[in-house]
Amino acid sequence: MIKVENLSYSFPQKELYNKISFTIEDGQHCAFIGTSGSGKSTLIDFIMNPERYMFDGKLEITPNCRIGYVNQFSQLDKTKEITVSEYIGEEFIKLQNEVTSICTAMETSSDMDSLLETYQEALDAFHAIGGDDFENNIKKKLNLANLSKHENLMVSRLSGGEFKLIQVIKEMLPGPDLIIMDEPDVFLDFENLDSLKDLLNSYKGAMLIITHNRYLLNHCFDKILHLENKELQEFNGRYIDYNFALLQAKIELQELANADAEEIERNEIIIHKLRTIATNNADAARGKALKARVKIQERLEARRIKGPFVDIKQPEISFAIDNEIEESIVLKVKDYSAAFEDVLMENVNFEIKSTDKVALIGSNGTGKTTLLRDIFKNNHSSIERNYGVEVAYLSQLQGEIMNENNTIFEEFFDVGFKTCEEIISYVSDYGFDQEVLNQKIESLSGGEKNMLQLAKVAACKANMLLLDEPTSHLDTYSQMALEKAIERYKGAILMISHDYYMIANGMDYVLIIENKSIRKMSIKKFKKWVYASHFDKAYLENEQKKKSIETKIELALKDNDFVLARVLSEELEELIKLL
Repeated sequence: MIKVENLSYSFPQKELYNKISFTIEDGQHCAFIGTSGSGKSTLIDFIMNPERYMFDGKLEITPNCRIGYVNQFSQLDKTKEITVSEYIGEEFIKLQNEVTSICTAMETSSDMDSLLETYQEALDAFHAIGGDDFENNIKKKLNLANLSKHENLMVSRLSGGEFKLIQVIKEMLPGPDLIIMDEPDVFLDFENLDSLKDLLNSYKGAMLIITHNRYLLNHCFDKILHLENKELQEFNGRYIDYNFALLQAKIELQELANADAEEIERNEIIIHKLRTIATNNADAARGKALKARVKIQERLEARRIKGPFVDIKQPEISFAIDNEIEESIVLKVKDYSAAFEDVLMENVNFEIKSTDKVALIGSNGTGKTTLLRDIFKNNHSSIERNYGVEVAYLSQLQGEIMNENNTIFEEFFDVGFKTCEEIISYVSDYGFDQEVLNQKIESLSGGEKNMLQLAKVAACKANMLLLDEPTSHLDTYSQMALEKAIERYKGAILMISHDYYMIANGMDYVLIIENKSIRKMSIKKFKKWVYASHFDKAYLENEQKKKSIETKIELALKDNDFVLARVLSEELEELIKLL
């Protein structure tokens, strides 16, 4: 269906691909992964609009291949006065109306031959996308996504998460040969994420989907495309098996690299001795021996083990505090209410202490972002922040906190950094190389923008963090780095998230919005609630065990204990069989 051979492409500031190759065949469900800024969205744009790019290599797409596309940053049009059913069926209704219009024209026209030809073309197009039963198919897809109740609802009344699912259904319905989606899971609540999983697994055609969601990665794909360090790797199989193969490769490569490093060190000692002797004794034989040793060293250096898919630098996220607050209540919300067309919350009450780490959860559209924004603005009569509380805010709308017309340099000068050197040193920990710091923020990928927001939040050294979907768009390595930073942080956190792992691993308790109210829930009860309502308990518990073993392997590799790493690897392999 799609064949890419030795494709290379560079921006003026950055080389993206170096002779990458892959194929997508009929019916394959491909997950497209890689660190933020590696060029995943650009490669999708290559496939959608190949004529826009000048590149080396081959990009072949099967003739007449019909492609559906779900955009990363699609926005709900609040002015669209059309029902959900009408929105999903727009393409079908348009063709249906065209056929009806032609039939009406045929009643009075003298040019029947031309009209018959146009009629047949429209009818063929209608049949080609499964038009005969499209209304019934819409009902089936809505039922699969648990959205049947919204069939006759105006699109403008949908939450952002519901609209994302409706878009997925709309692109699936005409049965394209290949459907491409760029992070369709971003901002979905637990229920909608489960619905997305069911929709993806129900689709019989080929899929290419950029996602960093660990739940979807483990449940929806039979092929992995991994783009990293300008290279691309194909893996036919599950993501969980691919991850294990990478870990095994890492153990092997690190052991070989250690052996190489020891050999290089020994050779360096010999070269130093030979150079000292040659300096004091101009003997031709000794000169030849020195040259031979230098060549050996060059060969050893050249063959140093490089693993573009296993040696991936994890960003260093660090939330420090300038002014720690003694154990006390830092935020008090009393009789808070919020409305947007309908009432979202009524008479809500809760308190947060100075070291509490709290997840704010609830279905899409229940007012979580509204509440967090009101706490940040601190101008609501029902919200009281303690004296001495300094707040930093990460918004799910990336342009709300950052000026996207700024360069990275300009943004951090505005934060209070004094020199370019200071900024270069600081943002390098967050994965930004010096050559991109003069780029406009608007040119960055979604993951890079979110990482930049995290860097800006960390630079504030605030003692309370308000984080609205902080894992959105982040690659899995950055998500794990964020988990570690949250674990080490000494202040208070109120975080909107639907990332099960982030909540279960990093939060003290949960505030859940239900029926226009908020109730407190322990992490133990949260896990039970998730098991009962959404995800499989055995799967999630085995995932937690898997992560624990992987952490032990990482620690063993840090100590160069390869025997222990292999023993743990065998233990991990047995656990993966259960998944």
